[in-house]
Amino acid sequence: MQKGAIYGLRGTNGSGKTMLLRAILGLIRLSDGKVEVCGEPILAEKRFPVSTGLLLENPSLVFEFNAYKNLQLIAALKEEQITDKELSALLIKVGLDPKDKRRVKRFSLGMKQKVGLAQALIGNPELLILDEPSNGLDEESVENLKHLLLEARGGGATLILTSHDRFFLEDICDEVIEIKNGKLVNKQDEV
Repeated sequence: MQKGAIYGLRGTNGSGKTMLLRAILGLIRLSDGKVEVCGEPILAEKRFPVSTGLLLENPSLVFEFNAYKNLQLIAALKEEQITDKELSALLIKVGLDPKDKRRVKRFSLGMKQKVGLAQALIGNPELLILDEPSNGLDEESVENLKHLLLEARGGGATLILTSHDRFFLEDICDEVIEIKNGKLVNKQDEV
């Protein structure tokens, strides 16, 4: 995989897209093979070699907190200092109001997805792994998402996305890889 590129994983439900993302992140043990990121094997006991933002399946949110407080929780886990201004700017970028005091449990599916996307973008990670990032988003929000992803790539990030939407992937990805029954179908490069 090339640094600063967008890779799309496409496949039916149960084809193995999310499991591949989990393997790349070191969240599951592999029965065969290995995953390397920047030439380093991914092992549970080792630190991940690059800064990473992720959205796997559904956003991990504390439903009793507002969107801003949810971002603060993730920012506190980062090694670099993330300012309140940066967090507010991220919420605005994804189409949310940083001053909205409503608890996220009252948000629509699309609004929750936007909070999850903002969480993934905290700190301008080198690697973005997004599982169905357009899930629950309206047409305007999907266009904004495309802009955000291309902006991240322009900043040097490498992105790995999954989607059922072939047109979404073809619009923004440098390469789309088909997965069927846990296997890469049209593999051009090693993953």
